[in-house]
Amino acid sequence: MPIDPADLPAVTHPEQLPERMGIEIVKLSLDEVVGTLPVTGNRQPYGLLHGGANAVLAETLGSTLSALHALPERFPVGLELSCTHHRSATEGVVTGVARPLHVGRSTSTTEIVIVDEAGRRTCTAKLTCLHRDTEPRV
Repeated sequence: MPIDPADLPAVTHPEQLPERMGIEIVKLSLDEVVGTLPVTGNRQPYGLLHGGANAVLAETLGSTLSALHALPERFPVGLELSCTHHRSATEGVVTGVARPLHVGRSTSTTEIVIVDEAGRRTCTAKLTCLHRDTEPRV
């Protein structure tokens, strides 16, 4: 039984990477998780949004979606992430939308589409999470 989005534990915390990068979750549902990331502060040396920033946004959104489906009985952890960067973003905010491709008892796979402020696709990512029986140790 999926968890109610209102019961999801805090997605961000000041010492965690998504918070440091300025990621904001703007929509939580079992069908999709939407979040934003500012380009400012997340650029590579040539002034473009760093590809690793896209990966952090994708994994944050995909893992959150997996958590909505797996918790509280199982605990999702990232197993594989792939990102294809289609075009660069140089300013503003990018928005990612994570939607489930597969949700099973032991794994889930999510597609994450990231677009710039003009709605142009900048990255397509796919995340597969393993749903563990035990909570990961900190």
